[in-house]
Amino acid sequence: MDEVGCVVVGAGVVGLAVARALASSGREVLVLEAADMIGTGTSSRNSEVVHAGIYYPTGSLKARLCVAGRDALYAYAEARGVPYRRCGKLIVATDATQIGKLDALKAKAEANGVTNLVRITADEAMAMEPKLSCVGALHSPSSGIVDSHALMLAYQGDAEAHGATVAFHAHVEAGEVTDRGVVLDIGGAEPMRLRCREFVNAAGLHAQDVARAIRGLPPATVPPTHYAKGNYFSLAGRSPFSRLIYPIPEPGGLGVHITIDLGGQARFGPDVEWIDRIDYSVDPRRADGFYGAVRRYWPGLTDGALLPGYAGIRPKLVPAGAPDSDFVIQDERVHGVRGLVNLYGIESPGLTASLAIADAVVDALATAPAPVPA
Repeated sequence: MDEVGCVVVGAGVVGLAVARALASSGREVLVLEAADMIGTGTSSRNSEVVHAGIYYPTGSLKARLCVAGRDALYAYAEARGVPYRRCGKLIVATDATQIGKLDALKAKAEANGVTNLVRITADEAMAMEPKLSCVGALHSPSSGIVDSHALMLAYQGDAEAHGATVAFHAHVEAGEVTDRGVVLDIGGAEPMRLRCREFVNAAGLHAQDVARAIRGLPPATVPPTHYAKGNYFSLAGRSPFSRLIYPIPEPGGLGVHITIDLGGQARFGPDVEWIDRIDYSVDPRRADGFYGAVRRYWPGLTDGALLPGYAGIRPKLVPAGAPDSDFVIQDERVHGVRGLVNLYGIESPGLTASLAIADAVVDALATAPAPVPA
């Protein structure tokens, strides 16, 4: 039976960041990806926003890892030539009843260590973005955008430069916990069985499926799976804004916002659509709800300007209507298996936090010695 020091399941932005961190620490790393290329799931179906760390409960993993990951990501992108822009963001109130929510967001941001969020008047906001309509806003200069695919390629390149290998069409069909590590049965074009001393489950939307396939991992430690789909629509023509424009957050997401890509194209979304199975199709009829939401802060949006774009899916740990859950970085202290880390519910701000999540995984594996081959 083949043996490898560490297996990472999932070649999305988090899995690749984890592989990079583990390989850089001197470990032998194999990344298993069921698809035929990197980042085909959640990692390539998002807003590509670098979040400042404003929205998340103080002390949560989302808050702490977002703030740490944001600074690390900007520094990494600068050093490695990954395209990005610290364009800033306006969070806008569109009626007087929302002003208090702006103040509450500012207080939460400060508690999370985001100290440069500025409360501005409607006139100040509209001077910054003349097409905007609002009654007040928050300005977040730390928010930005990044080329997510270029970022993943950089992570992959770093991992491979330190000896890691990425295997595509490699689906984990089953596994078993043994006293010498986790034994995996891997399907695909070249089926194989191998043993690893360390195992990191970064399979995103499929993380729970991977965990349930591992015999010896207590089933009670695997959380339920819920899918929140976010649909995006593109704007015909160039963006009327130079910054990201966000409304007050809504349950399950941050509301239908306007983001811009590095080429100046605007996109709108995501909305929140709870679904039972993975489905990336975009129903053009959902644009009807987008027009009303966007016109609250951009009245100039014309009929017919929104074109169906793409959809992403958030791996939620709680159903619709429940308070949002935190990231879960689950190690031996929870499931009792040495050398095994499960990542559950890694949704937004997972891209922003990817380097910090990777560091947390390395720390989690260090909580106990990995199994040693006989």
